[in-house]
Amino acid sequence: MKLSVVLPAYNEEKTIGAALDAVLGVDLSSLREPVEKEVIVVDDASGDRTPEIVASKAGVILVRHERNKGKGAAIRTALEHVTGDVVLVQDADMEYSVEDYPALLRPFVEEDARVVFGSRFLTRRRPTGMRFANYLANRILTATANILFGAGITDEATCFKVLRTDLMKDLPLRADGFDFCPEVTSLVRLRGVPIREVPIAYRARTRAEGKKVRWTDGVRAIQTMLLYRVGIRSARKR
Repeated sequence: MKLSVVLPAYNEEKTIGAALDAVLGVDLSSLREPVEKEVIVVDDASGDRTPEIVASKAGVILVRHERNKGKGAAIRTALEHVTGDVVLVQDADMEYSVEDYPALLRPFVEEDARVVFGSRFLTRRRPTGMRFANYLANRILTATANILFGAGITDEATCFKVLRTDLMKDLPLRADGFDFCPEVTSLVRLRGVPIREVPIAYRARTRAEGKKVRWTDGVRAIQTMLLYRVGIRSARKR
């Protein structure tokens, strides 16, 4: 199996180097079959040293946007370069640990899964360091996904969304920003694809450390799911 790790990055010079070192060095030997890996970073027109740091890492594919377009747009750009069997979205901010990769990939190797989400809430009620406002937003988004789509999940807004590449590329992705996450959830459930969850670790970062998600992104996320549920947005490519 070949894994494509996709990292959208915008002004992440403080963490992108360590994030890439971790991704490049992740140990996948516990899986019962060999896993080849490619790493694709889409620099979303950063104004800091992010692209310079990425370019210094051997074995990393760097793609750059001329202007800032958002996380969803960066992931769509990355998909044009993906050659693996499975796509894993990894943020560059180190909130999510690469040590969870084997658990995320095992359902693809052993159970023929098509979609796996890493859940921050399967083994704990509230992750350490997560602000109450973020916790509440996560609970609302997850409840919305379960009510509208019968998703049966515990963590809709997780960054760790892992999909078979053929499915990911067939989704009519339109979201430019953080609404990429609810868009993926909506689209796979409208197609009847079950979402498998595995527990993951999580270290919340603060706004001072560069966290970019705002309350308006939560509103947009709910709006995105509603638009797909009522059919204003289609689950099929044109």
